[in-house]
Amino acid sequence: MTEKTALILLGCPQVPVQTSMALYLMHGLKEHGIRPVIAGTVAARKLMEVADPGRHYLEEMADLDDMIDEITGKRRDFDLCFVFIHNDSGVAYAGTMAYISQARLYALLFGEHAEDLAKEIEFPCEVVAAKAVHNPMPLKRKLDEVMQWAVSK
Repeated sequence: MTEKTALILLGCPQVPVQTSMALYLMHGLKEHGIRPVIAGTVAARKLMEVADPGRHYLEEMADLDDMIDEITGKRRDFDLCFVFIHNDSGVAYAGTMAYISQARLYALLFGEHAEDLAKEIEFPCEVVAAKAVHNPMPLKRKLDEVMQWAVSK
């Protein structure tokens, strides 16, 4: 049996909770034997590197667009995909993943307009939305609920 993998897509780290929630998600995935891979913008990847200098959770990171090219070219795919979304471009990235990947897709919407952005999603995925900007707890609570069954399938 091959190891399960999860792709975590990180866009612009404009909203503070993204980095801490990505690390929290990676921790949860690893606890369940699922190997997390980060794909993100340069700024998002740098924040992750600084937040985890000992590479306890960061085993692999890649450029967001390079990863999309790999998946589009059928050179790689994942069992799970979590897309962090706080603006329209995040919704577009999640929509792209719904189209190109076989992964079970989770749209993690956060920030001031999380609920409004959730209404824009018209592709198959599990939507997790919380108005979390500086305090990660609303998104953490919802992610914990989703993680219960996401890792069990």
